[in-house]
Amino acid sequence: MEREPERYEFRVKGRLDVRWADRFEGLSFAYDERDGTTLLSGPVVDQAALHGLLRGVRDLGLTLISLRAANERNQEKKGMNR
Repeated sequence: MEREPERYEFRVKGRLDVRWADRFEGLSFAYDERDGTTLLSGPVVDQAALHGLLRGVRDLGLTLISLRAANERNQEKKGMNR
């Protein structure tokens, strides 16, 4: 049985627009004017893909504010911590 990809949320400092979509394939972009950060979110198939996305953040010189597995919140609500 194949596992469903984990959803991740990356928050970076500044505005990152969709012209970088190829670099962060499969992630959606949302700019938050209140704090001047961009939220990238979407499925990440495995740890190798996660590391590739983190390399992309580093290579662009972006400041990573936070990273979390978005599925964690849903599992905590259900009492299914890993």
